[in-house]
Amino acid sequence: MSLPQPPGPGLSFEFFPPKTPKMAEALRQTASVLAPLGPRFISVTYGAGGSTRDRTLQTVADLVRDTDVPVAGHLTCVDATRAEVDAVARAYWDAGVRHIVALRGDPSEPGAPFIPHPDGYTGAIDLITGLRRIAPFEISVAAYPETHPAALSPAADLDHLKAKIDAGATRALTQFFFEAETFLRFRDRAAAAGITTEIVPGILPIGNVAQAYRFAEMCGAHVPDWMRRLFDGLDDHPGARAMVTTAVTAELCRQLRDNGVTDLHVYTLNRPDAALALHRLLHAGTAS
Repeated sequence: MSLPQPPGPGLSFEFFPPKTPKMAEALRQTASVLAPLGPRFISVTYGAGGSTRDRTLQTVADLVRDTDVPVAGHLTCVDATRAEVDAVARAYWDAGVRHIVALRGDPSEPGAPFIPHPDGYTGAIDLITGLRRIAPFEISVAAYPETHPAALSPAADLDHLKAKIDAGATRALTQFFFEAETFLRFRDRAAAAGITTEIVPGILPIGNVAQAYRFAEMCGAHVPDWMRRLFDGLDDHPGARAMVTTAVTAELCRQLRDNGVTDLHVYTLNRPDAALALHRLLHAGTAS
């Protein structure tokens, strides 16, 4: 008889706001598949420079109406006044949202430096402080196991994360990574820096190899050589790619679970299959 397995981790799922009616219908279908799994929450991103503000608000409102799952709205302070950002936060609250993922955000022009709006929040720490004045939101913030590309050093990046927690953040959600040791080493360094709040690993199942590598380059996530060899050429074979993705992602999550990780944040890219398969594999009953 096999030994009982540790309980499956709690999952949360991240979506992006749809651009077209067809994409909106696809997102509704994805939500209808994933919501019954009982995620801790589902979140909706906020485009660079606040470019998806209206679509994000509408998507969040739709998810609050159509599901019984807690919904988190992303919020950034790029290219916006305090009054404009505060108005979005109040709109979230009025829509029934009690959880915000508070981010400094990316400028509209890729690669451009962040310059605070003259009448806006100066960054994530300032934004968190402002949100605390508006309503008792649950607040998640970003963390970077391989260091934010704009950070002066890994130590400075950890100091910034601690300042966000001290300003009132509830938890940190990490950028994705591809090897468990990357997160586990980061978790140890965070603890040594005095960060005691929850840090939830971000998980990216690879739905498109070229796209995943592009995302990794943008955010400074290392793609190990073994993974490149494993996925080489599989964009031409989507069925095989999906099977490899499921195996690789599930193994990563099992390693995290076996090292005490209790929750995972899954970047779904608005597609349900990989997230559904991951949930099934991590929550399967014990074999006898």
